[in-house]
Parts: sequence; C-alpha cells; structure tokens
Amino acid sequence: MIHMQKTFTIIDEDGIHARPATALVNIATKYKTTECFAEAGGKKVTLKSILGVLSLGLEKGDTLSLITEGDDESEALSALQEVMIKEGLGEMHD
Repeated sequence: MIHMQKTFTIIDEDGIHARPATALVNIATKYKTTECFAEAGGKKVTLKSILGVLSLGLEKGDTLSLITEGDDESEALSALQEVMIKEGLGEMHD
C-alpha cells in the first residue's frame, strides 16, 4: 500500500496535549477516504481518535511521524503538517 509520511520533532513545551491533539483529530476526520496515523516510540495509532493520540504521551523532544494512506493522502498530510507548524507543535525533518 502506498502511503505518505512526514516526521517531526515535538518542540512545544507541553508536548501534544488535549488542545493540539484535538486540532489534529479534527483535520484527520475531515478525510473520510484517507486513513491518518500517528506513530511514535514504536506505537501507531489512528489520528481520528483523541484518546489514541493522547495515549502516545508525546513530550518535547519526542519524534512523531504522521502517516496518511488513501484517496486524499497528499492533501491530508499537508493539512496535518500545517497544524503541526502553525500551532508550534513540531519541526519537520528533511
């Protein structure tokens, strides 16, 4: 299966807590035909679940990969990336 992925280092002092997690979930759920995942520390969860995202326990300095698979994977990944950067949550790796 083809998928797209971008990796970030968490830079927010508070890590990924409820407010930014909700912003990511809200974006992910807009894409009905695309699966969106967050992967960190060897654990992969759907980005369409606030509890899943919070269960990663992301803190400053952690590495997070956002993965999209499906019809709108490129558009979904761009939207998620925008939230990460605009909200000051993470810096993208090259």
